Amino acid sequence: MLTSHISQPPTIAFQAKLFRGLSDASRLSLLNALCAGPCTVSELVAHTGLTQSNTSNHLRCLLDCNLVVSEQQGRYMLYSLSDPRVAQLLELAQELLLNVAHGVAACTHYEEKKD
Repeated sequence: MLTSHISQPPTIAFQAKLFRGLSDASRLSLLNALCAGPCTVSELVAHTGLTQSNTSNHLRCLLDCNLVVSEQQGRYMLYSLSDPRVAQLLELAQELLLNVAHGVAACTHYEEKKD
């Protein structure tokens, strides 16, 4: 697990940047797939239904943000969550949605983006 420490508490703007990164449906589907354990790009394509190029592009973003790490395994690159708290965050979001799903579904302020 890779962790980096920031000398100051994250600002609201910094937290917003994290959540903007998590607001993409493709990246969320990749992170959810990785909650089950490490995967290759091909396995992630099969789990998510994304194209290989789309998967690779989003993995680069997740790697740059340090939400995902990669490790060479023979001919393949194996991707995994960088920190178990990413899985915990996604699980908490699912639990929260059980209570607020109606309001989230009815919200007109945040429209779903089309890829």
